[in-house]
Amino acid sequence: MADETPDPRASDPVADADPRTTPDTREIERSDSIGTSVNEEEAHKKGTVFWAAVGISAVFVLAGVLFTEPFNEGLAAVVGEIKEDLAWLYLLAATFFLFFVLFIAFSRYGKLTLGAPGDKPEFGMFSWFAMLFQAGMGIGILFWGVGEPILHYNHPPLGQAEEASPESANLALLYAFFHWGLHPWAMYAAVGLAVGYFSYRRGLNNLRISSVFRPVLGDRVDGGVGKAIDILAIMATLFGVAVSLGLGTLQIDAGLNQTFGTPTGTGMQLGIIAVTAVAYMLSASTPVEKGVQTLSNVSMILAFFLLVYFFVVGVPLLALNSLTQGIGLYGIEVFPMSLRMNAFNPDPWLGDWTIFFWATWIAWAPFVGAFIARISRGRTIRQFVIGVLVAPSLFTFVWFSVFGAAGINEDRKGQGALGDAVSENAAVAFFEFIDLFPLAAIIATLVIFLVWIFFVAGADAGTVVLGSMSTGGVLNPTRTTKLTWGVIMGAIAAILLVAGGLDALQNGAIVAATPFAILMLIMCYCLLKAMAEDADEAPELQADYVKPTTGARRAPGGRPAPVGGGAESSSEPRIAGGAPDQPVAEERRRDG
Repeated sequence: MADETPDPRASDPVADADPRTTPDTREIERSDSIGTSVNEEEAHKKGTVFWAAVGISAVFVLAGVLFTEPFNEGLAAVVGEIKEDLAWLYLLAATFFLFFVLFIAFSRYGKLTLGAPGDKPEFGMFSWFAMLFQAGMGIGILFWGVGEPILHYNHPPLGQAEEASPESANLALLYAFFHWGLHPWAMYAAVGLAVGYFSYRRGLNNLRISSVFRPVLGDRVDGGVGKAIDILAIMATLFGVAVSLGLGTLQIDAGLNQTFGTPTGTGMQLGIIAVTAVAYMLSASTPVEKGVQTLSNVSMILAFFLLVYFFVVGVPLLALNSLTQGIGLYGIEVFPMSLRMNAFNPDPWLGDWTIFFWATWIAWAPFVGAFIARISRGRTIRQFVIGVLVAPSLFTFVWFSVFGAAGINEDRKGQGALGDAVSENAAVAFFEFIDLFPLAAIIATLVIFLVWIFFVAGADAGTVVLGSMSTGGVLNPTRTTKLTWGVIMGAIAAILLVAGGLDALQNGAIVAATPFAILMLIMCYCLLKAMAEDADEAPELQADYVKPTTGARRAPGGRPAPVGGGAESSSEPRIAGGAPDQPVAEERRRDG
């Protein structure tokens, strides 16, 4: 009697179908006129973008080593011109990005999914928030959480209040909210939306910044113009990450000296960079869900513990009152502050603070934007924008209300002693603050560890994004590529610290950010144009659209999970499903 066991494939229409159109993958197919997805084997071959970016970075590092003083002076001169002549551009651009992403989110385009309709997010809400927050702020709020409000309290922004007064205290927290609230996250969201839409919605499956410009440049994005855009994005990212690494190094150095009495200075700082570089390159050798995700989750748990601890041992009522009042003032003043220039009485404060922060966020935008795009497949545009704007901003407001308000209160009680210490060395602010509370040594050690985790996780994410942008946008760059960028990031951070410490870090960010700010404005136009072109065919925008109750589940790495339920095994899983022109079976063979 013949074996009547049915052939599994014969009875499984999903397995028998073209993998490009199965319910499991459900990729949105596009014509060649929109662009082709990344061929990973080709992309991994290091081409013009990679070698040009590495070469420019090497020249920069050598200039800093061989001509340190002229290098620092030249950097400062360029930045001085930018602050004086282009402050208006930074203020207008930052305000535009905020209004743009809000418009996109609450327009009909907000219903669109970053991926195929029905796709489900790869990462849970907590992990998603933890990863985007450590990439976007991380070290920064530990460095400035106490220092910035105290400095504004003693030196009020743009002379708007009397020094060390209740009015200057309110103003100090208001400007901390302003510098760390909606505006920076809007910049990240603008880039993240553009990269995510073209990668996942239009089936390009890559993180190339230049891909976003296809509606304007056409096929020229595959030529010299596109390569120039990618190189510029890489250089902005390098300087943006270097600022973060530099701040982390300064704070770890100050913390070790304050807590354990270790020597401080350039030698110690270079040693910290070297040790940390080894750690983040080891982390970069693992997939995102094993490296960055784990570090980000740990860092958020520790940060939340610190927040709760200082809320309890500090002055809880002051923190609650400051948060309530701060949110109210922020809602009233955010738009006037966004465009305040002191046109008839120019003040260097604007360039030293607001322009520096806006430049830093713009320099980070290609890195943070591409990274949060990479972890956001399956979320609707509205979910993406609200999640990226609101959740981190609220957390930041709470953070400054606890630490900033408590710092100002301690400075008032100590007759300005804490403010004097912060003015002398901003990196030591957090540790001087900790010394005023119980369990100082234990908490200081925890803060040093937290800064170090933020340091490692942020740099790890940086290697992933830089590796992707420099090899054609491939979603999982090779280990060698990531390690190459890990070394370069550490070297640039070290050079900037040696050249001029915090001032040089700030100057580097401003120089790198200025041209990219122009590109970001064009990216917004390209995104809007692409969504308008796709709107008529988008299922989510049709009157009879019914949201699927279940979507394509994504295994770690982003491919649809197997029908049997388990996630696919892979030494280097991909974040996105197979490109429309690459069968899933072929991917599995290539990934091994």
